[in-house]
Amino acid sequence: MKFVIQRVTHADVVVDGNEIGRIGKGFMVLIGVSKEDDKIIADKMVDKMIKLRIFEDENGKTNLSLDDVDGELLLISQFTLYDANCKKGNRPSFIDAGAPDEANDLYDYIIEKCKERIKVVECGEFGADMKVSLLNDGPFTIILNSPEIV
Repeated sequence: MKFVIQRVTHADVVVDGNEIGRIGKGFMVLIGVSKEDDKIIADKMVDKMIKLRIFEDENGKTNLSLDDVDGELLLISQFTLYDANCKKGNRPSFIDAGAPDEANDLYDYIIEKCKERIKVVECGEFGADMKVSLLNDGPFTIILNSPEIV
């Protein structure tokens, strides 16, 4: 599982011309699921993400978590994160990405786990052509990769 976490001042997602999610200060997270992932891995990834201290405190140090700043989440499924293998040719292969039904179930599970801990959780639409807009604050981007977390 991979999470690409961008600290944002705001972000939104649009599907078929309709805005389906919008947040203020918080994280816009791209989520990629592999064939090997399960709920145990998802739990650890969610916990690590929510506890990340990447917001500035009163001294300008990245010392505050999402909870500390009453931050919001925008969660976007993105199967191309796992694993755009470009070793052969110029067309990426995604053979390590999770099967759509299983990946969708894990994506929904991640959303529910986040909602248990964060007040505002918005999300994209699994498998849809989404247009995501954001203002990266910093810029500050973190990549969480489950083999490094679990």
